[in-house]
Parts: sequence; structure tokens; C-alpha cells
Amino acid sequence: MVSLNQLVMVCLLYVAGLFIVAFMAERAALKGQGGWLLRSPLVYTLSLSIYCTAWTFYGAVGYAARSGLEYVTIYLGPSLVMIGWWWILRRLVRIGRSQRVTSIADLISSRYGKSNTLAIVVTIMAVIGVTPYIALQLQSVILSLSIFAAPDTALVGTEHEVINKGQAAFWVATGLALFTVLFGTRNLNVNERHHGVVIAVAVEAVVKLVALLAVGIFVVWGLAGGVSETLTRIDASAIGEWHVQGSRWVALTMLSAAAFLCLPRMFQVMVVENDDERYLQIASWAFPLYLMLMSLFVVPIAVIGLDLMPVGSNPDLFVLSLPLSQGQNGLAMFSFLGGFSSATSMVIVATLALSTMVSNHIVMPIWLALRQDGATQSGDVRNVVILARRVSILLIISLGFLYYRASGGSGALAAIGTISFGGVAQFLPVLLGGIFWRGATRMGALCGLGTGFALWVFTMLLPSFGPGTALSVATFEQGLAGIGWLRPEALFGIDGLDPTVHAVVWSLSLNTLVFGLVSLFTFPDPVERLQGAQFVNVFDHSSPTRGWTASVAGSEDLMIMAQRILGAAEARAFFGTHSKAQGVTGGLPEPTPQFVQALERELAASVGAATAHAMVAQIVGGTSVSVQDLLAVADESAQMLEYSSQLEAKSRELSETAAQLRNANEKLTQLSLQKDSFLSQISHELRTPMTSIRSFSEILRDAKGMKAADKTRYASIIHSETIRLTRLLDDLLDLSVLENGQVTLNMRTGQLADVLDQAVITALAGAARPLRIIRDKKAEAVTLTTDLDRLAQVFINLAANAQKYCRANDPQLTINVQHDRETLTIDFIDNGDGIATDAQAVIFEKFFRISGVEGEGAGLGLAICHEIMTRLGGDIAYLPRDAGTAFRVTLPLKGKDTKPEKRTLATLT
Repeated sequence: MVSLNQLVMVCLLYVAGLFIVAFMAERAALKGQGGWLLRSPLVYTLSLSIYCTAWTFYGAVGYAARSGLEYVTIYLGPSLVMIGWWWILRRLVRIGRSQRVTSIADLISSRYGKSNTLAIVVTIMAVIGVTPYIALQLQSVILSLSIFAAPDTALVGTEHEVINKGQAAFWVATGLALFTVLFGTRNLNVNERHHGVVIAVAVEAVVKLVALLAVGIFVVWGLAGGVSETLTRIDASAIGEWHVQGSRWVALTMLSAAAFLCLPRMFQVMVVENDDERYLQIASWAFPLYLMLMSLFVVPIAVIGLDLMPVGSNPDLFVLSLPLSQGQNGLAMFSFLGGFSSATSMVIVATLALSTMVSNHIVMPIWLALRQDGATQSGDVRNVVILARRVSILLIISLGFLYYRASGGSGALAAIGTISFGGVAQFLPVLLGGIFWRGATRMGALCGLGTGFALWVFTMLLPSFGPGTALSVATFEQGLAGIGWLRPEALFGIDGLDPTVHAVVWSLSLNTLVFGLVSLFTFPDPVERLQGAQFVNVFDHSSPTRGWTASVAGSEDLMIMAQRILGAAEARAFFGTHSKAQGVTGGLPEPTPQFVQALERELAASVGAATAHAMVAQIVGGTSVSVQDLLAVADESAQMLEYSSQLEAKSRELSETAAQLRNANEKLTQLSLQKDSFLSQISHELRTPMTSIRSFSEILRDAKGMKAADKTRYASIIHSETIRLTRLLDDLLDLSVLENGQVTLNMRTGQLADVLDQAVITALAGAARPLRIIRDKKAEAVTLTTDLDRLAQVFINLAANAQKYCRANDPQLTINVQHDRETLTIDFIDNGDGIATDAQAVIFEKFFRISGVEGEGAGLGLAICHEIMTRLGGDIAYLPRDAGTAFRVTLPLKGKDTKPEKRTLATLT
């Protein structure tokens, strides 16, 4: 007989072996070795075996002994998902990789506008839902230890306790927590894969499969006498009779399928740890094959166990008790290691996934909110995150231990597993609705989850403790607060349903109903719509949806924040790579929207998408949309406007504007490195009018009974914003033509005074603030032969800038005209604050705008003026002054030799 001390020693040696395997896998991953094994479909498929916990290793036999073939539903649901729904899994994996999600809570919150409130709700639900499952694993290990400690009493289930189950459960939980902390929180970046944990899980998958097959082979050929004799005994047994309760089979199959998609540990290995979505093609048949092998000998073991073991023996332990009863101690020990592997792999991965959710969505947001300096505060955030995850692991395993103690460690393993499945299955409506329905809203998700979770707690979780424990006997018999239709097992007065079917049907049905109705009657904000477009159309555009306007952010602040999260070495490497990509030597990269977006993705892999976005937002202070999102919004707006006959003309204008934007993008990206930065720097100017157009068009579409005056006002806003977009595109195209030398000058002769008159009138037309103009008409008596329209364009821009940016109490603009033998100069001088010294050298660069100065524009005006004056053979320059802003326009007098296409002649009159 195997002693308890021997068994403990074998367990310690087994765990030590797993430590060695995990450690070697992590070292190989860091050195870039063993990629064929670490990143292979085989390891990925085996990692999915964490679905097969102690419930399936021990509990499936007990389930079959108690309920016949109903145990098949445990395996049927996941098999149907892998075979028939693998395209849903592929969508989830693609979303996970493109959005850099770290958990199921992160994915759901990202879909619904990166709402951390929703992430917190999902995290709390997951922790509560998985707690019974962790307790189940502890219970299975303790039961298996008990049978080795005292086989005679354990087999018949007497109350005599040879080992202290409470202490044993405590030490088992402590060991599992230690392993998870060591190999689950060594690397902060969860998207770099936990190779050590995954390889250890794969090894345990092989151990538990071989152990269960070994016991099955022993039972069939060693005890029953072969396949034919085994089949005869099955036919004679009650298990062999086909009794199928249709509603219960459907409910349990659906429940196991939903849990397979929604369990945090399954999401961790299936989505987060996935290196290549093509692995799903192999896993779609290999994992159902694994499940079939795990279930192959369940019925024979149950039937032979019922025949040979004493009456009252615990059927959950037939996998151990049958070999022990026949003196097969080695096989019994091997079987124990299989069950131990099933339990430990589940607890390790489940607590790893849950701790990531708790630290990312609860601890970190609270910690950041308590810090006055936010993301740039001093101190190592990296250490805080790691500490939060380690504490979370201990807390989660402690909750499982407390549930085990509170429930007394009693009850069938399958019953406890069903309770946990029902809890996590509440994620299914918002998960599937989010990836297939663009109209799903955050409020709908919150209401649906809250409804389903409350019903699950009332109808499954609390009743699992038994009458008089969590719920009073009166509540079971008379209903909550004496209301008859609020009985936990007969909700709304419906009697006669199986308790599991009753709980599953009501919780999931009302969850889905509330989610759908609230989503229909609430309106998603722009971020939710953009995220919805990315999730639903993930195969069309898998890039992240969020961009940034980082002109107000400093690279130094971003570097400080990155060091807190990524660590000093990783942050320097990341910033160095982007500095080289930007051509910056010896310094930090420019905080372009692309760089800030890449930094957010990197941080999201460590602290989650919602938290990373909040941290970056504290520094950057603003967001913009990518070109793909911009076009998606334009397309969406066009589709919505088609349903309004009163806005058909505006819809056509919007579609034409989007087409012009795409054409401008194609042209600009082919010009030069300077034009390559167009999309990133112009996104801010496009975002504002596009957001207005989209918002007011949605109001016009969705509002019922709107007054005609309101419709006219909203349509006017859309029209003005469209004109603003058109004006911006005109400036961009004008600049492109000038830079390429494709301009054709319209040479005419006219008076300088007339050109200035036209420019001043045009620039000041409709101005909100007055601007006094000081001119000398006599000095302006100059005849010009040039492109008068282009020259007037330069004068208009300078006068308009003075009108917009001069902040003097009595703003005025002085226009001085002077000349010598060769040159005519026109100075535009206002009495404003002037331009800072560090900005004077770049004011004629494209897209440059002086920080802190109000006003619209993309920073193209002066760049266009400079190009025009170059084509006219002249020049424009900024004149440094002690006070005021001054620009000088220079033109050649008659006799100045210039190229024919740039010739400008001026004569005095």
C-alpha cells in the first residue's frame, strides 16, 4: 500500500519536474531557442486541455455513475464549438491580436468603448464565477489524498477523517499559488506569452490523458476480461439504458459550449497565448480527438466500479479506488498524478488569467486615481503591477479555499463544475453580440451582465450551499421576502423544471433580452461605434482603432511613464527603435501619433487596453482617429444619410469629400518623406469637422418629431463643416501643385494699390474683431506685371493672420511699401505679441502651428505663400522685432532677370 508520505513525496518530485520544464522553456524562449516546440500547433492544442480539469478526470466517472450518459454533454459542447464554430474562435484570436487584449474582460471593455467600468464588472463576475471551480480542484485533490490515507473508510465515504482536510487543502492551495506566482508573474508583458506555464500545462495534458487511458485499459482488459465482456456488463447496467431528458441535455451542452468560450483560463490559452491563428485549423479536429480519448473509458470505469466496489463508495474516486482495490499501487499513484495534473493546471492558468484582470482593471485604475501626478508620477509602476498580480493570485486562490471550507468539501464534483459554468456563461451574449452586432452598446452590456449574474447568484450559486445556509429555508419554500414567484428553484412561479435547466434558461434568456433591448434604446458614443466597426469588420481592418494627437505631449513625459511600466531597459530599447525609424540620432523620438499609438499598444500588453489608454491620455490629452476609422465613419455616415430624403444632397457631398480625401492621400504619400507625415499631422484637423458631421447626421437620423428649425440648424452645421473640409483639401492640393512646379501663372498688369485693396477687403470680410489698416497710397503707386491673383492670395493670408492672431487691445496692421533700384518690398506689421524666437525658423514649414495660439487651420497658409513667392521670383520672410509681428514680401523691379515661368516685373508710376 502506498503511504501518504510517499504520495506527498511523489507529488513534490512531480511539481519539481514541472518547475524544471517551465524554467527551461522560459530560458529557451528568452534565448530564441526551441521555437518549433514553444510555438507549435501541438503545444497549443495540448494547452486547451485545461478544460479537462478534475471535474472531467474524476467527476466524469461519478457523473456517469449517477446520471448515465449525460456526462457526454461535458465533452459535446466544446467539440461542437471547435468543429462548427472555429470561425468564431478565429475572429476572437484576430481581435485579440489586433487589439492587444490581455483577458476576456479586456476584450469586452475594448469593444464597448474601452470602458474600465465594464472591465471591472466582468472581472468581479469572473472571480466569483470561477471561485467554485477552484474549490472543486482543491476538493478533488483532498479526496484523492484521503483515499490513500485510509482506503477502507474513504471508499465507503464514512465520516472518519484520517487526514486534516482543512490543513491539506491549505498546503495544496499554497503550493499552487507559489507555482503561479513564480511562472505567471515573472514577465510583465502578458502578450509576450507565458511559455513556461504553457509548456507545463502541455506536459500535464499528456500525463492526465495517459493516466486515464492506463486506468481504462486496466479496467477493460484487467478487470472486465476484454471488450466484449465490458460491453455485456454495460448493457446489463443501468448506465447502458438510454434515458435522455431533452431539455437538460440541451441546457448542459449549451452551458459547456458557452463556458468553453468564456472561461477566463480558456480565453487565456485560446486567445492570449495564441501565436498563430492558423493553429485553430489543427486544434479544430485535434482537440475534439483529445476529448474523445479522455471520455473513452468513462462508462467502463463507472460500470465496473459500481459492480466491484462496496455500496456507498464515492463514484468520483473510481479512477483511484479500482486500481487500489486490486493492489495496483503504481497505477493508482499514476492515476493520482493524472488527477493532480488536471487540478493544478486549471488552478494555475485560471488564477493567472484572473490576476491579470484584477490588476489591470481594478488595482491599477485605483492606484492611478490616488496618485496626483497620474502616469508621470515617480516610483516604479512595473513593481506595482507585478505586486498587484501576485497579491491577486493569492487572493483568488484564497477565495477558492474559503469556498471549499464554507461548502464543507462535500457535493458531487460535476454539480460544483456546473455552477461555475453557469456563472461565466453570462459573458456569452455581450461577447458574441459585441463581435457581430455594431449596435450593441456599453449600457446594454452592463445591464445584461448585471441581470444575468444576479439571476445566476440567486438560482445557482447561493442554493449550492443548501437550505438554511446562504438562503433560508423559507426562501426556498416561500420565495424571497415571502414573494412566491421569487423562489430560487421556481422563478416566476414556473415549477417542474430541472434546477440546472431552470437557472440556465432564466439567467441567459433575460441576460440576452435585457442586453438587446437596452442596446436598441441607448445610443453608443463615437468611440463605441469606432470600436464596434473594428470588431465586427476585424478581417477588413485589424489595426488598432485609436490614434493620438501628441503635439501637446513631450517625449520625456512619455519616456518616464514607459519606464515605470516596461522597465528602464525595455523602455530605452523601445524608444531607441522608434528614434532610428524617425531618423533621430542621439535623442528621443518625436511624439507623433504613430509613435504614441505604438506606445499605447506596448503598454496595453502589460496593463490592459483600458488602463494603458487612460495613462497615455493623461499625458497626451487628446485623441484622433486613423485614416481607416475616418473612412469607416464617412461610409457609415453616408449609409445613415441615405435613409433621410431631406439630406440626400448632403450625403452626396459627404461621399465626394471622402473620395477626395482618399485621392489626396494616394497622391501625397508618393511625393516625399515630408508628405508621408501628412496623415498623422492632418488627422486632428479632419477629426473635428468629421465628428460634427457624423454626430449631427446621427441626430437627424435617429431623432423623432424634431422641429423644422432644428433640422435646418443641424443641416447648416453639417454644410459648414463640409465646406471647412473642402477648404482644407483645397489648400493641400494647392500646395502640392506649387511644390511639383505644375503651376501655370496668369500674367497680368495691374496696380499694387488695387491688389492690396482687394486683399484687405477679402481678409477682413465678416471678421468678428476690427483691425485698423494703416497704408500710404502714394507709395503703393506701382505697376506690376505678374500673376495678380496669386500675389493677392499672399496678401490675403498675411492680412487674415494679423486679424486672427493680433491680441492687442487696439489691433492694427501697417502696410509699408518701399523700393530701391532692384527690389520692391511690402511689409505687413501688426502690434501684437510677435512670434517666439524658437518658432521663427520653422513658421514657413508645412503643418506648423504655433502652440497655444487659438484659431483654425492646418498650418499651410505661410507654406503656400512661400511657394507662391518663389514661383513669382520673389520672397517672403519674417522680420524679427521687439514688438509685433512683421512679414516682408519682396518682388523684383523691372530689369530683374528671372526664369520665364517666374517672371514678375514692377515699374514705378
